[in-house]
Amino acid sequence: MTTQHSRIDQALIHLDRALKTCLPGSVKAVLPNPAQPHQNNVPMSASERRHAAGLMRVNHTGEVCAQALYEGQASTARLTHIRKQMSAAADEELDHLAWCETRLQELESKPSVLNPLFYGLSFGLGALAGAAGDKYSLGFVAATEDQVSKHLQDHLQELPEQDVRSRAIVKQMLADEQRHADAARQAGGQEFPAPVKQAMSMVAKVMTLTTYRL
Repeated sequence: MTTQHSRIDQALIHLDRALKTCLPGSVKAVLPNPAQPHQNNVPMSASERRHAAGLMRVNHTGEVCAQALYEGQASTARLTHIRKQMSAAADEELDHLAWCETRLQELESKPSVLNPLFYGLSFGLGALAGAAGDKYSLGFVAATEDQVSKHLQDHLQELPEQDVRSRAIVKQMLADEQRHADAARQAGGQEFPAPVKQAMSMVAKVMTLTTYRL
């Protein structure tokens, strides 16, 4: 039996998810952290630790944005199975969020103070994509996950070689993001034109540059 929520109930659910996403320590991972098998506190210079923390902060904010995008799209998706797919993907991304936050703590750093801003912007974009139609919403997921995957691949090149814990997390995130992109395409996602993808890339660069330090 499917539970029908009123608009007020739905708004409260989205608000609860937003608070959990943006407040440090509110999200707990369900799946084991990929970093667990690897030794912590490996020797790294101060600059290497700062750089690793900056990259993991960017990844954390990326997961905040992913949560908001999926929540926004689920709020306006027209087909029930599309809403369920968005919600399931959002739940999986919560593990990524928790893993990144844990690693930031280990690196004696914190999530970005800009996370609430990026959450709000991403939720709005997701809602607009969902309202445009499910094939465009799914296409937006695929294009977004492609952007995230590219950042993660770059981070694997940039992270200090000895930072095996951060690298293990990023590798698992990369595999999951690529799977989400493939699933969105298989579900009928519309391929976005090059200019739209370029605009999305520019927005991603702004997020990366600001959250690396803030």
